[in-house]
Amino acid sequence: MSSFKESVSESSLRDTRVDEAKTDFNLPPGMDVDEEIKKYEQLSQQTKKETSLIRKLMKFEIEVNFKNTNTLVTMLGVFAAAAGLLSGLDQSIISGASIGMRPALHLTDDQDSLVSSLMPLGAMAGSILMTPLNEYFGRKMSIIISCVWYTIGSALCAGSHTHNLMYAGRFILGVGVGIEGGCVGIYISESVPASVRGNLVSLYQFSIALGEVLGYAVAAMFFEVKGGWRYMVGSSLVFSTILLIGVIFLPESPRYLVYKERTGEAFSVWKRLRDINDIRNKIEFIDMNQTIGQEIQRKKEENTIQVWSELFAIPRNRRALVYAFIMVTLGQITGANAIMYYMSTMMGRIGFDEKRSVFMSLVGGGALMLGSIPAVLWMDRFGRRTWGMNIIFFFFGLVLVGVGYAIPLETHHQAAEGTYLTGLILYMGFFGSYACLTWVCPSESFAVRTRTIGMSICSTALYLWTFVVTYNFNKMQKAMTYTGLTLGFYGGIAFVGFIYQLLFMPETKDKTLEEIDDLFSMSSFDLMKLNIRSLKRFWRIT
Repeated sequence: MSSFKESVSESSLRDTRVDEAKTDFNLPPGMDVDEEIKKYEQLSQQTKKETSLIRKLMKFEIEVNFKNTNTLVTMLGVFAAAAGLLSGLDQSIISGASIGMRPALHLTDDQDSLVSSLMPLGAMAGSILMTPLNEYFGRKMSIIISCVWYTIGSALCAGSHTHNLMYAGRFILGVGVGIEGGCVGIYISESVPASVRGNLVSLYQFSIALGEVLGYAVAAMFFEVKGGWRYMVGSSLVFSTILLIGVIFLPESPRYLVYKERTGEAFSVWKRLRDINDIRNKIEFIDMNQTIGQEIQRKKEENTIQVWSELFAIPRNRRALVYAFIMVTLGQITGANAIMYYMSTMMGRIGFDEKRSVFMSLVGGGALMLGSIPAVLWMDRFGRRTWGMNIIFFFFGLVLVGVGYAIPLETHHQAAEGTYLTGLILYMGFFGSYACLTWVCPSESFAVRTRTIGMSICSTALYLWTFVVTYNFNKMQKAMTYTGLTLGFYGGIAFVGFIYQLLFMPETKDKTLEEIDDLFSMSSFDLMKLNIRSLKRFWRIT
């Protein structure tokens, strides 16, 4: 009798959990979840039987299964996020490689600038290619395609005997960076459970910073090797090969498969990434199918030109675009990438010899990497506006860098180096924290219908600014001096950015899409008044 009561009690508890889950996912209360899942299971088995050998080979997947689905989730997140290592390495490696490359290829100052800046220019092209590649080839296959671009680009760079071949190699590397940059976040967020999504997506940002440190470390390793610059610029071959091998063991995004109406295949992947005995995972898959079905139908009815016009014509969308564009601009035009590309050159300008310049570049790269860790851990706790105030601290770092260059090396050598290095550590460390806003803010700002287009514009703008700042670095430092460039120009932009954020930056932390819509539906003047009131309350409390 007691066992019968326990059975009834367990059944009632399960029914309650099912009803709660249905409510959370907006499913009809009368839906039979088990019957729906049984249909997907049958479709999955049927798809496996009908899949041809050629189709299996085209998936580029060696299927692995784990008893604990969290193992595959972690494996997917870590390997996908590790793509950031390639992006970071190829951005920083040129700093050390340029020392040997300039005399070997007889580069002029303009040619040297172009070698450094062609990678972000290629990344702009990659950002434009990202959307059609994601649409037609899928998330995972797009990452594989980016690895191919990396491999070709690094091989051309390593084998270059003329500046033209180096141009081609750096541009092709950039295409890989641009494709990867937009694909990884989408792939992870569509594949992993919500409970770990934030951590795994943030891991990509950390991987970029770690890759930048690796770039300086590789440069230091091969600095004294004859023709070492070729090993430096060709090092991407090793990392892209490792990434390619790892990605082959990963499945395609289940959301993408449903979007392409390959539901049986999507359910097979879902069972490998989720505990299918958990009722919420069953209901989540059903809800995902229904939601994507509505998206497919809506896409058939809407015109692409209409979506583009909505981004600019509707005030709410236009304000989001302006805000996102400014945040991306502030993250790039304050000079971080230019300083990263020319770190060894700048170290030499402060008095270090060539060898020490390469090794000391690790100081800046390490500060950038360590600075990104607090952002990953605590940005959600303190909010976007509070985190944006990091711009103050890296402004002070820029001031110290500029002052360090102004101190005469002949009479105060140690003071110049100490001031410069202190400023560099402050600047790169706090910029590492601030830079995470570059993608967090745009991703939260756009409405659902304009999010893909808005993010593509922001991605292209990011690499455009990187190209402009990097290409003009040599010319600007000659016209302004190192002190004028770092303290006057970069520092001035950071100061103006601080004022903008103080008055016009909305707080999107913990806000729903509807609440964010309300924020951007305000006029800029009303938002400024809201921010001023918040600042007054803050000062009264403190």
